[in-house]
Amino acid sequence: MSLAGKTIFITGATRGIGLAIATRAARDGANIAIAAKTVDPHPKLPGTLSTAAQAIRDAGGQAIGVPCDIRDEAQVVAAVEAAVQEFGGIDICVNNASAISLTPTLQTDMKRYDLMNQVNARGTFLVSKTCLPHLLEAENPHILNMAPPLDMAAKWFAPHVAYTTAKMGMSLCTLGMSAEFAEQGVAVNSLWPLTTIDTAAVRNVLGGDQMASVSRTPEVLADAAYAILTKPAREVTGNFFIDEDVLRAEGVTDFSVYGPASGQKPLMDFFIPADVVERYADTVTNAFDAR
Repeated sequence: MSLAGKTIFITGATRGIGLAIATRAARDGANIAIAAKTVDPHPKLPGTLSTAAQAIRDAGGQAIGVPCDIRDEAQVVAAVEAAVQEFGGIDICVNNASAISLTPTLQTDMKRYDLMNQVNARGTFLVSKTCLPHLLEAENPHILNMAPPLDMAAKWFAPHVAYTTAKMGMSLCTLGMSAEFAEQGVAVNSLWPLTTIDTAAVRNVLGGDQMASVSRTPEVLADAAYAILTKPAREVTGNFFIDEDVLRAEGVTDFSVYGPASGQKPLMDFFIPADVVERYADTVTNAFDAR
């Protein structure tokens, strides 16, 4: 199955993982509506709506960039309407936008708590809800949330309760909506990286250049997302996918093409369930063994 002519509404795709997913779909000739906040160049972050839209066109797709703060319902409604007006409908919704602050409880101010929950959990619900009337009219509708498996191990909550709660809120949208819309044929899945990914968040917030040097490129998630979104929606829903599992099922065996550029073992990401940790123990560095 191809994404040629399909319309994808994706949040936060001016850089990193979101842009990689968009440009991968564009290689098929997909239409991409980018809903994001970065209109003008940011001093610390690469990419704007206009540069991302051009990158998508250069890859072979059609694109519009719509300024949108997904915390604002009116802006989300307007962005979805703009996508439908431009491309005639929506086939796929990708909830990629996210806010992160890995702070313990006493160091988490409520403004930051609210931001993470409004963007991650509430934003995913709102964007999905607004796209769904159009997805229900699509031939092979998908919602893909860039959210972790619902692993309720305390070690994932204790260091940063606020962030984990907000991120797992996205995962709960997957759990609930996949069952709610199963009969209507809308696939709702989550996708999460096995390893850390070299993004602005990794370089600026999580671990700097050192962590980036042991991280894979966003293309590993883009290829995994493509594999999911090209499957029949009625046959693949309610899953919490790990990118490497998806790609291995597609026959990929050489993951060196995704880095790290350093040649070292990639670093395992947060929120990886114990059975997955065990499966990749020999090929990925687990920084959470001590927890």
